[in-house]
Amino acid sequence: MSEKRVYTFGNGVAEGKADMRNLLGGKGANLAEMNLIGVPVPPGFTITTDVCNEYFEKGKEKVVSLLKGEVEKAVNHIEDLMNCKFGDVKNPLLVSVRSGARASMPGMMDTILNLGLNDEVAKGLAEKSGNERFAYDSYRRFVQMYGDVVLGMKPTNKEDIDPFEEIIQQVKAERGIKLDNEMTVDELKKLVVLFKQAIKKQTGKDFPTDPMEQLWGAICAVFDSWMNERAILYRKMEGIPAEWGTAVNVQAMVFGNMGENSGTGVCFSRSPSTGENKFFGEYLMNAQGEDVVAGIRTPQEISQLKKDNPKVYDELIKIRNNLEKHYHDMQDMEFTVQQGKLYMLQCRNGKRTGPAAVKMAVDMVGEKLITKEEAILRVDADQIDQLLHPMIDKDAAKRAGVIASGLNASPGAACGQIVYTADEADSWVQKGHKVILVRKDTSPEDITGMVVSEGI
Repeated sequence: MSEKRVYTFGNGVAEGKADMRNLLGGKGANLAEMNLIGVPVPPGFTITTDVCNEYFEKGKEKVVSLLKGEVEKAVNHIEDLMNCKFGDVKNPLLVSVRSGARASMPGMMDTILNLGLNDEVAKGLAEKSGNERFAYDSYRRFVQMYGDVVLGMKPTNKEDIDPFEEIIQQVKAERGIKLDNEMTVDELKKLVVLFKQAIKKQTGKDFPTDPMEQLWGAICAVFDSWMNERAILYRKMEGIPAEWGTAVNVQAMVFGNMGENSGTGVCFSRSPSTGENKFFGEYLMNAQGEDVVAGIRTPQEISQLKKDNPKVYDELIKIRNNLEKHYHDMQDMEFTVQQGKLYMLQCRNGKRTGPAAVKMAVDMVGEKLITKEEAILRVDADQIDQLLHPMIDKDAAKRAGVIASGLNASPGAACGQIVYTADEADSWVQKGHKVILVRKDTSPEDITGMVVSEGI
């Protein structure tokens, strides 16, 4: 393997580029590429996929010692570009940590945001920003995410109660409030204390306060997640070799939870379900990370952003157009707005349904984005299979009574017994039954049930 294990990016300069996805993973390669084409991206660094293989061959301690110098240098690189210091009380740098394999792999490690916070740094962040609520909202989110992902507090299945969510519900119930953003600063501070107590009780260890210790914990958790049960099952289904490994992406934090002129969102340059050339997505103001998909608050359609913040919306449209032209494909993007300034956190070729794949391929030939030969290669066998799925007869559909509706992820009709958990689906199918899995929403933990069900 190459001796270089860490690649930096930021301020329009990057050591990697798009065609290095085997080494940097899809996310790391695209973060580097977006930098090179002038898209606003928070600075950061990527630890290569090769290191993931080293991690399992040589062990955690050896790999941390091999990486130490390069990672510390890369953290200094972010500090210089952001003009703040990791672990500093008065002018703190916070970072996010994300996984990123060369193939898209839902079910890999969750994101950790706001890493670098402790009691003193949170106090300093409140003073620096002049926004105590933002500082302690960020702190309680960090302790929860780190506890979930790194310290093993995440429930193993959907039926188990999330210890952190249980604490949040208890604190909100004391005042009879419903939304997280209705909590006071004192309630957010109380959450941090209660979260840490829960971690100590369940793990027997204190929550780490040293920012570098926090960072190494998160980096190692990304590598460990490559061999978790969900990831192994997903690789087996998709034919992804274990030796591909995952990269680790560390980036300077930008904050969507600094007030009503900040926010976060996910969007697609075209509709992933129909293929229509229409900007598609959702966002939330005064929110962070997973809020958009967590279902706690109802996100706004991306078209509403034109009214909420026309300047940011116009900039987003410009970036959408540039990325499509650059990659010659539909893009799935994540963004954050911090006090009116737009940052792109990710872009990748978006997943799409069979009908959408056909429509996009034909449209993009017409738009001279791709050739006819490329268009044919864009639609794979599974997507053609979707076009051949059984459908409910239109006349019968008019006569039928609707008893429930949900989000349509792919076309087709299915018939089976209703089950409510992935384990139940697996169990009934083994007994020879056909099942339809019914969930409020699906997550990587449901993957075994999703595979065996007729429909979801």
